[in-house]
Amino acid sequence: MKNHANTTAPSEASDARSRVSRAYKNAETTPPESQEALLQFYLPIVKSIVAKIKINLPPHIEEDDLYSVGLAGLISALKKYDPSQRKSFGSYSAMRIRGAILDELRRMDWMPRNARTNFKRLRKTVEELEQRLGRPATEEEVRDELHLTPREYSELMDEVRPISFVPLDLSPSGDEGEETSLSEVIADDSLTSATDKMEKDEMIRMVAERINQLPEVPRKVLAMYYYEDMRLAEIAVVFGLTESRICQIHSQAILSLRTYLTSVMHK
Repeated sequence: MKNHANTTAPSEASDARSRVSRAYKNAETTPPESQEALLQFYLPIVKSIVAKIKINLPPHIEEDDLYSVGLAGLISALKKYDPSQRKSFGSYSAMRIRGAILDELRRMDWMPRNARTNFKRLRKTVEELEQRLGRPATEEEVRDELHLTPREYSELMDEVRPISFVPLDLSPSGDEGEETSLSEVIADDSLTSATDKMEKDEMIRMVAERINQLPEVPRKVLAMYYYEDMRLAEIAVVFGLTESRICQIHSQAILSLRTYLTSVMHK
């Protein structure tokens, strides 16, 4: 299990949020050194997001470049944050940081065309197979449907991993280059209508039910990665598998969830 020694104490985090709120209520009079202190306090958010994204990208994508873009996202969040919207700065800044990095990756057009084509083929196969089965497909079922050997399927999953390895809070869409965070399209509960809240709750319920239908290992991998905040290497140790294999398991699980949500939302 991870060592959370760097986790900010509740009272310290609460104090930081209060300082953010005060800073933006008095933006014109906030001393530059106070803004710098806030920036330093939230830098770990940038490092955490960059680390999770970089591990699934090709080697030629420099981590320092992603960090610079993420830092720009944090600065933008500091400038645009509005405490009156009742959204925590941590959530807001994470959305801005992640969005800035993903926008930069799209701008770079770093993914080979062949990988995009193979991902669309894989996604279509999973969608059709799971519609027939009425449940999440297993790795063996997808592999058989594609007429691939275990080695060929493993190579395919490695190839499309950067596309399919995305946070669970991304909204499914028709094209992998057009995704946005659900937090960008679903407002805070305090600001949404009763209908909007019902739709949000229904989506959460559907995702939870679908995750429960996944085979045991993929289900546990998602839980460890997203809810226990464990690194892929740590999860690999728990299961006695390689980190690459855990990545593949995660990729197929996420692909299955995205395909399911896309089919439901487009009905």
